[in-house]
Amino acid sequence: MMETVKPLDVVTSGKGKLRRAFVKVINIKKLTGVVPEGDKVDKDLVKNAANLSESFDKLEEEYEKRLAMEALLAKLFATVSSIKSAYAQLQYAQSPYDPAGIQRADGLVVSELKTLSELKQSFLKKEFDAYPDRTLALAEIQELRSLLKTYEITGKKMECQLKLKDSEIIFLKEKFQESLSQNKSMEKRLLNQSGPLDRNSPSHFVTYLHHTVKSIRGFVKVMIEQMRFAGWDVVTAADSIQSGVLYYKQDHTCFAFEHFVCKVMFEAFHLPYFSTESSSSKSSREMFFERFSELRSVKAREYITSRPKSRFSRFCRGKYLQLVHPRMELAFFGHNQVSTAGEFPETSFCAAFLEMARRVWLLHCLAFSFDPEEASIFRVSEGSRFSEVYMRSVSEESLLLSESEPRVAFTVVPGFRIGKTSIQCEVYLSRSKSTPCGSDKDP
Repeated sequence: MMETVKPLDVVTSGKGKLRRAFVKVINIKKLTGVVPEGDKVDKDLVKNAANLSESFDKLEEEYEKRLAMEALLAKLFATVSSIKSAYAQLQYAQSPYDPAGIQRADGLVVSELKTLSELKQSFLKKEFDAYPDRTLALAEIQELRSLLKTYEITGKKMECQLKLKDSEIIFLKEKFQESLSQNKSMEKRLLNQSGPLDRNSPSHFVTYLHHTVKSIRGFVKVMIEQMRFAGWDVVTAADSIQSGVLYYKQDHTCFAFEHFVCKVMFEAFHLPYFSTESSSSKSSREMFFERFSELRSVKAREYITSRPKSRFSRFCRGKYLQLVHPRMELAFFGHNQVSTAGEFPETSFCAAFLEMARRVWLLHCLAFSFDPEEASIFRVSEGSRFSEVYMRSVSEESLLLSESEPRVAFTVVPGFRIGKTSIQCEVYLSRSKSTPCGSDKDP
């Protein structure tokens, strides 16, 4: 917007003979239309003053036209904002359906459209506002009111959407809890089935292996959360387990912890009771199945409390000390209750560990109850070529993003063989930071 031209009376406040004469000539000319002859003023100065006065008149006229046009445009934009606000009200009144609100909003839209048409005619006929300054202020107020109304309606819509999303969340939570209850019920029926279990069927072993891996991942999740709560660097800890692995996502470091837990928990799995003290004779297969049937319907903590010197109790304490170093236990809980007293405290961490240990023990007993040959365990070495026959990738990204033939970085969950049946191991595929892929030997 062009600045307003200063009135001529402001010039009289200046100093100097030339300025005083200039103002005098202009004022007299405006009053009489004649330049005084008696004044001793230079004729060139009088002529220039007259031209300057005429230029000021033109500038003032141009300024007034520009101001009137700006007022028209301001009113135009304010009217458009009012139309948008009225249309938003119309949409809001449609859901939920409000007949009175729809009628009011429709009347506002029609009224503002008429105003828009009138502005168009005023522009075509060059009929500008006589008070542009006032129109500018009123247009700004109108536009701000329209914007405020639009924001209010948007806020109401968002509140409705939020309530709808809250209802959806509550519904999904209920469905999730229902699904969890159904899964637990099905699992309980499977674990506590009254009928005879065909222990020689690989499908039953696969089912129990699935539950075992699920419990391992549950424990790993709790362990990582506990490490973060204690202020440990999870990435550094994962690199100390499996160094030089390029992960496709940062969250994939959890597979390194799963690898470590599985390695500890399944160590000596091929030995009866995870020990060289017993032999797996043909007559002992029934005993392994009895141990399986005995423990599958009992909670691990209850079993350990009632039989603290049993093989399973010693297995739990031994595996815990292999997984959780005394310094780690002290950092997590502030004490070494398991490593010193051999007692598992009532914590979510120990509860997750005991459930995992129970699952591994059950799987072990079931593996040694097979006739004529117990299940065996296998892993694949780092750098091995990926084979869908023996392996399954724990991450789809590693298969999709591999530049060439994918290779094994490490085994996450070991595989099993039951007679001629092979159960795939789970592996993480990546390229080492330091060395290229190694052996091409298949498992």
